[in-house]
Amino acid sequence: MTTIQKSTHIVSKKRSTGLQLTATALSSAILLASAGAMAADDAKATETKKLDAVKVDADAIEPAYKADKVSSAKFTQPLVDTPQTIVVVKKELFQQQSATTLSEALRNTPGITMLMGENGNTSTGDSIFMRGFDTQGSIYVDGIRDLGSISRDTFNTEQVEIAKGPAGVDNGRGAASGYVNLSSKLANLENATSGTVIGGTSDYKRATVDVNRELGETTALRVNLMKQDAGVDGRDEVENNFQGFAASLGLGLGTDTRTYINILSMEQSGIPDGGIPTIGLDGYYNAIFVTGALAGQTPAQVDTENFYGSTSDFNDVKANMVTVRIEQDLADGVTLRNTSRYGRTNQDQLLTGINAVTFATPANRDTWTISRSRQGKDQTNQILTNQTNLVAAFDTGGIKHDLVSGIEFTYESQLNYTMGIPFPTPTSPTAPSQANANLDNPSTADVFQPVRRTGGKTDGETTTYALYLQDTLTLNEQWELSAGIRADRFHTKTDVVTRQGAVTAPATQTIPVGTLLASDAHLTDELFGWKLGGVYKPAANGSIYVSYATSQLPPGGANFALNTTNATNNINNPNLDPQEGTNAELGTKWNVLNNKLFLTAALFRSTNENEIATNPDGSSVAIGEKQVEGLELGAVGSLTDKWQISAGLAFMDNEITRGNRTVDNPSTPANEASGNNEGGAIQWSPKTTFTLWNSYTFENGFVIGGGARYIDTMVSSSVVNEAAQSTRSMLEFGDYWVLDAMASYPINKNISVQLNVMNLTDEEYVGSLNNGGSRYYPGAPLSARLGINFAF
Repeated sequence: MTTIQKSTHIVSKKRSTGLQLTATALSSAILLASAGAMAADDAKATETKKLDAVKVDADAIEPAYKADKVSSAKFTQPLVDTPQTIVVVKKELFQQQSATTLSEALRNTPGITMLMGENGNTSTGDSIFMRGFDTQGSIYVDGIRDLGSISRDTFNTEQVEIAKGPAGVDNGRGAASGYVNLSSKLANLENATSGTVIGGTSDYKRATVDVNRELGETTALRVNLMKQDAGVDGRDEVENNFQGFAASLGLGLGTDTRTYINILSMEQSGIPDGGIPTIGLDGYYNAIFVTGALAGQTPAQVDTENFYGSTSDFNDVKANMVTVRIEQDLADGVTLRNTSRYGRTNQDQLLTGINAVTFATPANRDTWTISRSRQGKDQTNQILTNQTNLVAAFDTGGIKHDLVSGIEFTYESQLNYTMGIPFPTPTSPTAPSQANANLDNPSTADVFQPVRRTGGKTDGETTTYALYLQDTLTLNEQWELSAGIRADRFHTKTDVVTRQGAVTAPATQTIPVGTLLASDAHLTDELFGWKLGGVYKPAANGSIYVSYATSQLPPGGANFALNTTNATNNINNPNLDPQEGTNAELGTKWNVLNNKLFLTAALFRSTNENEIATNPDGSSVAIGEKQVEGLELGAVGSLTDKWQISAGLAFMDNEITRGNRTVDNPSTPANEASGNNEGGAIQWSPKTTFTLWNSYTFENGFVIGGGARYIDTMVSSSVVNEAAQSTRSMLEFGDYWVLDAMASYPINKNISVQLNVMNLTDEEYVGSLNNGGSRYYPGAPLSARLGINFAF
């Protein structure tokens, strides 16, 4: 019988400061703003509202790629007057590209790269790096955090919104890079049916349907369905299968009181991809080819279609979400919104990962093997939240105010069961090793040890309540000022159970192998974020702005997994201060060509402080700092009535401004000593990224389109020297261009045929790399999809 021993309890309670004063100030401001706005509009509030008749002018139709606003009620100004870099990717754009996942949609903005992940997280989700910082924990659906390292489909997405720079006022805890929000499709008062049926290379099959129906004068129902069965281009055995159902019921549409009841259910299955080894790539390093038996030789790459896993591997994801949003117009310019959501995501995965190459007989490549490990994942995420938001527009003393205020209550949890092969016994204290695979001819018929729960687990949860207040003051036609503050109070609790894996002999007792050991940690703290912005409008269609914003990410903020051993080199140690992100930005935005083309340019400096850094004496302290400076340019909209474009270009200069120092000499440059990374580059942060998509529509409705993506050279390690090279297979990987094209032809006014060809030049490139540089995902080769689009 298994016993549980050795309870470790860590509690941290820090900076319990003036949240009550903040709450009082926010509440007073909300009441004053509401009273002022409703008093000013009291006469109008009693009038019966009617829907205005809309006259459609062909010249005024908004370009399909261009958006004027984001979906969040926290942003009251159009994009041209918002002092922040925000990129909106509309469904018309990513559907034209046959992009069906969030990762594919994000190709339409520069400054974003993807990471392969490690261990059980390999290939399981949207591993996003943006402007040099990990953004995987800052993905939202309709303004509410979406938990879980899963791949997100866009079948129910109206548009993808990418806000760059810290956003503590918008969302509370978060990365210094910003966040990504998926805006869902909602019911509306229009009868419409649309969908697609697509087939492609690698047995790609996908069908979607989007049906919206009026059920009455103020009621509508919208249903979206999706089914996909597909292999992966260029990869043997790998499968990505999805099916989804989404429904939106709208009540009171067009009235002062509106209610939306939204349901989303997603399932994902298939055979996950553990990647392929990096041997033979440009920049690959192994000592055997430098000083060993094969010195001076360059090994060949493996076949990029090789599959090193087992056909019994699986990745099963189930995600369900219910959202209720109620909107009430209290007066002209005053709207109260309340949103409640419960969401639950479970991921059950078994994946075969690959590791080091073994050269049994160096001179005979047929004997070379690669080690493999079985990686299990059993994770459940839950969220329960209620958010109330008040938007009020009113005038005081000749100054127009657009005030946003609100209160949020959120419970989030993540339960991870530890997975492994049969746990050790007193006679077998270590787990049996996994079978190696032949490097060039791996077998999918190999039999592996079963993977199951070991009895260990990490169970974390966070409860948060927050208050926020934002105001945009329009002083006159040329000048706008904006300011926002947010205060969060949270409590994070983590319970950890581990299984004793080796015989120990402490002074007081011996812990038997297999004993379950319990430990826990708690953290109660407060976060505070703020932002300031100033906008000068030299003309009605343009702006020049400056802004400064902050965010904080506390220990355990990404996955609620506090460190229970007080390890000083662990960023989730509950005794550490939160990481602090800041962003200073100077930019300009213009609507040109009769407001059909949106142009943006921004200089920015993003900094993240309180990261873990190592001192020369070996001690670890949270004083590390990373900084990214750059320029980002964008253009989206119509160049002519028939020619549309979406383009972005980003230049980033990144640096670890305070990092590990292995010598006690501040003037010693980075990379001269192993592990000394101060002054080095930030991982996964290319200096130049570029994205372009454009399309042209002929008089007969025939559309041709195409685009290009460029990613500059990236490093997998901030330390680039011989000592660092000895610990990694790849320190950096090369730049690449990818070209895509499409064409569609209307059979009639309701049906069109669309062809997409990806990677026209069949470019070979590294799509994503793991931290150690030992394995990677090859970029998709030349491939194609042919589909039928219908709309009634």
